[in-house]
Amino acid sequence: MEYRKMENLGISTSLLGFGCMRFPTNADGSINEEDALAMIDRAYQSGVTYFDTAYPYHDGKSEVVTGKALARYPRDSYYLATKLPVWSVKTIGDVERIFQEQLQRLQKAYVDFYLMHALNGERWKVVKALDILGYCEKLRAEGKIKYIGFSFHDDYEAFEEIITAYKWDFCQIQLNYMDKDTQATLKGLALAEKLGIPVVVMEPVKGGSLAKLPAQGIDDLFKEARPEKSTASWAMRYVGSLDNVKVILSGMTTMEQVADNLATFGNFEPLSSAEQEIVAQVADRLRSRVQNGCTACQYCMPCPAGVDIPQCFRIWNQYHIYENVNEARWNWTKAMEDAKKAKNCVKCGKCEQACPQHIAIREDLARLQKELDDITK
Repeated sequence: MEYRKMENLGISTSLLGFGCMRFPTNADGSINEEDALAMIDRAYQSGVTYFDTAYPYHDGKSEVVTGKALARYPRDSYYLATKLPVWSVKTIGDVERIFQEQLQRLQKAYVDFYLMHALNGERWKVVKALDILGYCEKLRAEGKIKYIGFSFHDDYEAFEEIITAYKWDFCQIQLNYMDKDTQATLKGLALAEKLGIPVVVMEPVKGGSLAKLPAQGIDDLFKEARPEKSTASWAMRYVGSLDNVKVILSGMTTMEQVADNLATFGNFEPLSSAEQEIVAQVADRLRSRVQNGCTACQYCMPCPAGVDIPQCFRIWNQYHIYENVNEARWNWTKAMEDAKKAKNCVKCGKCEQACPQHIAIREDLARLQKELDDITK
């Protein structure tokens, strides 16, 4: 197993981290504990030392199952990470209540890595206003938390503000070969390194989208270069080849995924320069599948009819790039408000007059509404 040292903390962690948000489930949606525990056993026995869960995962049951699984091993033989749902916090009393509940769920006296969950610009304001970090420092002084960090979902500007405002022990960002220029970006990774803050990476295979690429031979280059390696392993090795990446989280659902990851990280090989070029070519092939050139510049906003034009295009383009039907269905039906959907367009044309990319916005909105509605039937 590959291990990486977090110099500022004086510890080493397995490069592969077990993400506990996608445990196998039963027909009723509950966690299949037998399979989940077997997967954690396989990972632990193969050298994985970092296990990541969170308060809301699996409707609150992930912490319970994760704690149960790890209770069978010496507490000092692994690192346990969980997260505070900042969006649920209104008072510092909420932080105390949630943290105590987490310790009970996990059946642990302390948490190694404690994260402010999914920070963005707005949630960071809550953290500051309530002095949540001050409370976490109190917990650390009491021996209930070892390291304080945050996970992040926003743009680079918000990331820069957050990471430079406090002496963080670590941070967690979304990064893969398709998202290197979005959210925290590679620039953010470099900033963390400059500040001496180790990075944990989530979504290395983009929620599974980079584990099984669309048809039309997009991943042929991978198969030709390393026929014995999985498509997912290329995405993992891309992230593991970056400086200052200390842990790569994988949300594993099957024993086959566990075995594949262990094969990748058991004898880890950074990408060669030739392999880096292959990854870049595959990324270009994927990007060529976008339906229009929307850059989310926001010049088309606000829409007089309330349509969130950039978000509609983002969901549509992501669907065509990866053909991930489940993700697109969720984004269109759960993450997108009905009032902001393309169907509300009144075809006034104001957006097209402002668009620097000269996109046929009205026409594309009509197309995407039909296509995304079709996959949700």
